[in-house]
Amino acid sequence: MKLNNKKTMIARMLGVGRSRIFIDSSKVKDVKGAITKADLRGLVDQKIIIKKKKRGISRFRVRKRALLKRHGRTKGIGKRKGRKTARSPAKTDWMIKIRNQRVLLKGLKNKNLLTKKIYRELYLMAKGGFFKNKRHLKTYIEERELIKK
Repeated sequence: MKLNNKKTMIARMLGVGRSRIFIDSSKVKDVKGAITKADLRGLVDQKIIIKKKKRGISRFRVRKRALLKRHGRTKGIGKRKGRKTARSPAKTDWMIKIRNQRVLLKGLKNKNLLTKKIYRELYLMAKGGFFKNKRHLKTYIEERELIKK
């Protein structure tokens, strides 16, 4: 049974595409008998002609990927975009590094293992970015035997 023209007319009337119009196959005779737009509107009211719901875009895959990321998956080098500093800013890295070094220096000074003069020199060196990390600072102190006996 071809109802192309009627389907097109109903689609225009309801403001949707033809693929979203569903005609009940058991009531095809009623649809064929409808001639005017008013007749077709009546059939829509009687639920013989139904406007299908709009199909959305599924969030399933997005949620699945988010779950995997929470577990630490799919975060490899191939998945990264932007610079290294886009993920963790250089300033934040610096703050963490310098705070660790300063805590170490302060602890050594409070235990009277460093003199005020050596402490000040090392503090300024750390501030200037001389030490790569806390371990580098420790090895520097040990190699130069700066800790008081």
